[in-house]
Amino acid sequence: MSARKSEQDIAVRHPRETSGLSGHREAEQTLLDAYRSGRIPHAWLIGGAQGLGKATLAYRMARFVLAFRNPQASQVQQAPTLRLDPGDPVARQVAAGAHGGLLVLERGLNDRGVMRTVITVDETRETISFFGSTAAVDGWRICIVDTVDELNPNAANALLKILEEPPQQSLFLLVSHAPSRVLPTILSRCRKLLLRPLDTRDVIAAAAAATDLAPDDPKLVEAAAASEGSVGRALSLLGGDALRLQQRTAALLATLPKVDPRELHALGDALGTSDRVALAAFIDGIDRWISERMRDGDANANLPRLARLAEVWEKIVRAARDTEAYNLERKPLVFSVFSMLADATR
Repeated sequence: MSARKSEQDIAVRHPRETSGLSGHREAEQTLLDAYRSGRIPHAWLIGGAQGLGKATLAYRMARFVLAFRNPQASQVQQAPTLRLDPGDPVARQVAAGAHGGLLVLERGLNDRGVMRTVITVDETRETISFFGSTAAVDGWRICIVDTVDELNPNAANALLKILEEPPQQSLFLLVSHAPSRVLPTILSRCRKLLLRPLDTRDVIAAAAAATDLAPDDPKLVEAAAASEGSVGRALSLLGGDALRLQQRTAALLATLPKVDPRELHALGDALGTSDRVALAAFIDGIDRWISERMRDGDANANLPRLARLAEVWEKIVRAARDTEAYNLERKPLVFSVFSMLADATR
């Protein structure tokens, strides 16, 4: 994926281009200590809410290992963090997507130039030739999956096969927004590393590093304050009226299961027809609301209701991906989402 721009032309750097890491010191130390030991697990599942910096940490680890192939080397044993100088040849190659020792599995474009909604089995099978090849790069081979949640069933099974018999000096870094939904057979072959929400200062620092904005920019400070510890959420709120759109969505969610159709029409109009930032802000607001219901509910007393919400969320995610991929009208999505949520909360 390339750097993204919001309505206000705020360029956002891809994680492969981001050398800094705000917060997550404990998680970074866990990875560094494991590598230093010489007995690092071959697969890691880096989990947590969307936008916390999971992919940034994965790329940071990949750069370090590719640059310092020997875990016993003095540079590794004495390194305070996983940071690699952006001017290092490995860092430059990773940023350009041109390092022969790194394979990244992520959603790509189909034959019509439309973003796929899943990572396909054909893309995942690239791991077989990648780990079986000896010509490109000696030493470590690293695969980042961003995200494992987006593997279709056949792709997940294809990944599982190579995780079951990992080659020597192979490292898998699987990013997941919902670790509990990852196939148990994949989970069982990974060391789990869960990231917590960042404090507001770290969100500001990370968002400033990912953009050209100053840390004291009022737009950035406001977005970070509303981000609930997610850099990704802060970045999405920087675009246009995304923050106000989320507040508007939250107000409508508070009226469930009854919602004024006129307000839904107005919200659909506010989403526009091709504004990806607004769509992301709308879905993010729904995600936060459902997550709060799932977190606050009594797991025993409300199990059927929580199961309904989980099922509805999966349907919403698929519908949103289709809407974005095929540039569909936003208003029908708004009505469909609120209809499903109303049924689930009655």
